[in-house]
Amino acid sequence: MNSPGTRAATLPSDQPLTAVTICLVPAARHGPFVFHEGLEAGCRAAAELGFAGVEIFADGAAQLQSLPLEQLFREHGLRLAALGTGAGWLMHRLSLTDPDADRRERAVEYVLGVIDRAGECGAPTILGSMQGRIDGQATRREGQRWLFDALARFGQRAERHGQFFLYEALNRYETNLFNRQREAADAIAAAQCPGVKLLCDLFHMSIEEVELAETLRELGPQIGHVHWADSNRLAMGWGHTPATAVGRTLRSIDYCGWLSAEIFPIPDAMAAARQSQLSMRYAWQTAATQPVLRNPE
Repeated sequence: MNSPGTRAATLPSDQPLTAVTICLVPAARHGPFVFHEGLEAGCRAAAELGFAGVEIFADGAAQLQSLPLEQLFREHGLRLAALGTGAGWLMHRLSLTDPDADRRERAVEYVLGVIDRAGECGAPTILGSMQGRIDGQATRREGQRWLFDALARFGQRAERHGQFFLYEALNRYETNLFNRQREAADAIAAAQCPGVKLLCDLFHMSIEEVELAETLRELGPQIGHVHWADSNRLAMGWGHTPATAVGRTLRSIDYCGWLSAEIFPIPDAMAAARQSQLSMRYAWQTAATQPVLRNPE
């Protein structure tokens, strides 16, 4: 395996590349992130539970530049799986589909700053909630054009760091741009946004897709990252997502990226993280169809 902080390392086929989320934004404390007690504590817990990496939700490049990411990754034997950008919307109401051109540019600059910090750590950056939604002040076609213009810039910047950029199609309650993975993949390809891959979040997919495993099989190499979450946004195995079928499909398409637990810390952070790790390994290693573990009490 490459040294901590670098990107491309393929584990043996029976060992998935597992990550867990750490949130550094107090306002997002009730969001679907596992650890909320600081970066050092989150890294320590992730390493203790056997995760290979962490996915971090922070408030932009300024906060990220102040953090000793590389040092902590070395100390705990971890890698950075990805950086999120959702705080740009949560904290600053920045959106790539804002009708105001100046605010769209501020949103683009916010994401570019995160891409640069992620690139320094050998990791990709995620676009989720900052894609925004169309609320009547613009047409869906205009919103998608603004989105693609931004994605083209993000993909180019990520490629300078030897990375790709991750676009996450969200469910219908969070955006009206793209909700299904195939539609998003086809539109991004048609818009010619090199360096952009899909983040397939199994929670969103459980709402929007007809069949999760088949959709993943169709997407194949277009998948750059997977959020490993059950249908209720709890740890996998505590909802009704067919985890073993998903695991078999990902292995069948030679997926070698991260499985990252973006879930609620229920019943508590350590239990949720431990269940996630168990379910990731179970789904990867077995072709059985029985549930991973019983539901939490």
